[in-house]
Amino acid sequence: MAKHQLHLRDIILLALIGIIFGVIYFAAGFIYNGLTILLTPIGYGPMANDLTMGIWCMAGPLAGFLIRIPGAAFLGEFFGAVVEMLLGDQWGAVNLISGTVQGLGAELGFTFTFYRTYNWLTLLISSLTLTLVTFGWDWFRNGYSHFSGQMLITMLIARFISVFVFSGIIVKLIANMLQRAHLIKQ
Repeated sequence: MAKHQLHLRDIILLALIGIIFGVIYFAAGFIYNGLTILLTPIGYGPMANDLTMGIWCMAGPLAGFLIRIPGAAFLGEFFGAVVEMLLGDQWGAVNLISGTVQGLGAELGFTFTFYRTYNWLTLLISSLTLTLVTFGWDWFRNGYSHFSGQMLITMLIARFISVFVFSGIIVKLIANMLQRAHLIKQ
């Protein structure tokens, strides 16, 4: 039987996920900046965003996969963005918009399984929805509409690989480790 409301244990887990991933997101900004510097001379500077997107989307799928309540993926991602903003990252309050978009993208993947299936397929669907929703957001926010078709396809593929590796594979490995350590009951 599926639970339909957050309990204190769930709220604490969401807060921990938000804090831990907010710090990770803050650190990812340095990776993003380094990649931008390295890729710009060869014309691929904007791709740094796509290569690192998976890091910035991990909290939502992890929260959704562990807590298994509608809205958990959104809240996990949004809380991570709030913590990243409060740490003083370079994007400031825009993180709240990005966290909302990323949270909706993660939540959408769980919605397609009606919050009943929690396996690799769920994380694959969540990775697809995250990729498409965040790419759509960057189409407007970062001017992706000005890039050539070849560059857009390359960026979309790079983004999907990043999102699937970080928000799919690594999230599943983290969930498995937490279950084996008996820290999470499923």
